[in-house]
Amino acid sequence: MLLRRQFCNHVSLLCLPRLLYSPPLFSHFTPTKSSHSLSQSPSPPVAKKVEHVLEMFGDVRVDNYYWLRDDSRSDPEILSHLNLENSYTDSVMSGTKKFEDELFGEIKGRVKEDDISTPIRRGQYYYYMKYLKGKEYVQYCRRLIPSNDTAPSLHDTMPTGSDAPPEHVILDENVKAQSQIHSFYSIGAFKVSPNNKLVAYAEDTKGDEIHTVYVIDAKTGALVDKPLVSLTPYLEWAGDEALVYITMNEILRPDKVWLHKLGNDQSSDICLYHEKDHIFSLDLEASESKKFLFVGSQSKITRSIFYLDVAKPEDLRVLTPRVVGADTSVSHRGNHFFIRRRTDEFFNSELLACPVENTSETTVLIPHRESVKIQGKQLFMEHLAVYERENGLPKITTYRLPPVGEPLKSLHGGQTVDFVDPIYSIEPSESQFSSSILRFSYSSMKTPLSVYDHDMNTGISILKKIETVLGGFNSSNYVTERKWANASDGTQIPISIVYRKNLVKLDGSDPLLLYGYGSYELCIDPGFKTSQLSLLDRGFIYAIGHIRGGGEMGRQWNENGKLLKKKNTFTDFIACAEYLIENQYCSKEKLCIEGRSAGGLLIGAVLNMRPDLFKAAVAGVPFVDVVTSLLDPTIPLTTTEWEVKAQNYPNILVTAGLNDSLVMYWEPAKLVAKLRDMKTDDNILLFKCEFCAGHSSKSGRFEKLQEDAFTYTFILKALNMIPASTSGQS
Repeated sequence: MLLRRQFCNHVSLLCLPRLLYSPPLFSHFTPTKSSHSLSQSPSPPVAKKVEHVLEMFGDVRVDNYYWLRDDSRSDPEILSHLNLENSYTDSVMSGTKKFEDELFGEIKGRVKEDDISTPIRRGQYYYYMKYLKGKEYVQYCRRLIPSNDTAPSLHDTMPTGSDAPPEHVILDENVKAQSQIHSFYSIGAFKVSPNNKLVAYAEDTKGDEIHTVYVIDAKTGALVDKPLVSLTPYLEWAGDEALVYITMNEILRPDKVWLHKLGNDQSSDICLYHEKDHIFSLDLEASESKKFLFVGSQSKITRSIFYLDVAKPEDLRVLTPRVVGADTSVSHRGNHFFIRRRTDEFFNSELLACPVENTSETTVLIPHRESVKIQGKQLFMEHLAVYERENGLPKITTYRLPPVGEPLKSLHGGQTVDFVDPIYSIEPSESQFSSSILRFSYSSMKTPLSVYDHDMNTGISILKKIETVLGGFNSSNYVTERKWANASDGTQIPISIVYRKNLVKLDGSDPLLLYGYGSYELCIDPGFKTSQLSLLDRGFIYAIGHIRGGGEMGRQWNENGKLLKKKNTFTDFIACAEYLIENQYCSKEKLCIEGRSAGGLLIGAVLNMRPDLFKAAVAGVPFVDVVTSLLDPTIPLTTTEWEVKAQNYPNILVTAGLNDSLVMYWEPAKLVAKLRDMKTDDNILLFKCEFCAGHSSKSGRFEKLQEDAFTYTFILKALNMIPASTSGQS
């Protein structure tokens, strides 16, 4: 299977226009034109304090800003406060608005606006996504394959000339987005039926990741079924006339899997399984062979699998029973299931196979290795591709399998795909099960996103597409490095670094942005981001600290950065910062930091532990009100709390999405309110809450670039790097 998509619990939200309310309960401020210096600013809004006592297990906590929580997102008093914060941010940043607009133009100017994705063959069609000049969203398109009787090859190319089969637009997100009363639009799933006649797509119009599913005729776009409402994006076809999907309970935990037969009302759909244990959530994926669907039920440490034959979709069966501490994922080929299994003993996973007719009879194909983590797998009729991690870097190893029907034994002699950069990122892509061609995407901090087809028979890789970067970009102008920082307990922490070699001095005077995450075993691999060139081309160094709590160095890397060891995440990040300073990549006066979501928790913690170490910080949708959230049964997520101290802090930007159902808007709002009350410095603290955005912020591609421009402007302003000629209002 491809690396499975993680889906977190979400909350139903209301997207509201940005209205200004009279603010009788808050201190007023007078907007003034500010220069590019952060020392000049109007007075910030001050949230009132309302004592709210929380008591559990004999512990009493007082939360003076609990009142900022509003599940409906409609309380006028709270919206007034959020609007005051936004207005204050706009006022402080008004003096650099002209620069921000120019920076956005610069970032957007690198984007090839009219572009298509690499086509993928499905049946008799090429499918692809297409961007149009000036448009925010994609079109979902397809073309007939002229000679469908020819097998896929490395040199397979979709014809586009005048003699080629015509392009057919199945669905245009731009049209759909314009027809909505909301300013958010996202398609979470786009599934073509096996016979290529129908398409089921899941639509989110608020940013809360609660979807409505529509089934349309792929040729005409006409609706062929009634919409299915309040779904997760987990959606798969079971044959050509039925869908399997997952819904959530009242606290947005994915808990039920359903079978829907086209033409029936949703109320008559069959519930195949109800997960009643509140610590487990459901997910859904199809096998590469398209013959089976797999339903996963997972907690933080355990994942078991159910399966159903798409020819008999009402019969959901247990494949891997629930064993506490065992995490499994499954693929299918011929008469075997392939199982990746992680346990406390085999923490980096082993790969097993079992007959479809006897799932308890397993054979070890790839044994557990302490230095190599099996991260994912992708099955083909004659091959197996294994996505692994070793020494902090991802890799792909391919194996030739015996013919279907023959016994499966331990696999040896795998071929590793070669990569050129010292640090890089790879991701699996959809490939054809019946072919020998593996498709994957590759990038590095200086190499734009590239799509490769790899022939597993010959070992040859062909570049199918590389992201076009306009504006004279040349990757040879940039240098990427990997360094290792010593953590407080002696552990070596990898750091990925990129900079433009003709602009940096490496004498401690260069500005640097350090990014971190360190949670949920997620790997923040060093990939390419076009907008970051606007920092690198201004002499910035960009670095990623691959700190514990993530999964870059294997499962134990995560185990040693969570629960009672969560503090390692924070001290590792501080160690990375100190390494960069000691080795003259930057100084305290030039060091900025950034993290999002659980990475925002990281930023909050290190700011409290070592505020002297940083010049500016960006905390995106930070998960910071942890204890209150964890003890509330209506809210999801992790561990550990940090207390705001009365001390000096650097310049800070905090962002939130009103419709975020993963990190509720009131968590960053409460953080900012408490910081305003406690901090003893005159540095700027800004809070920007997008009223029609979710956890991943706004939905349009240019809207996201605009947010990058705003964030970078804040950082450059904090470092006093904005030219005086562009510091006035536009």
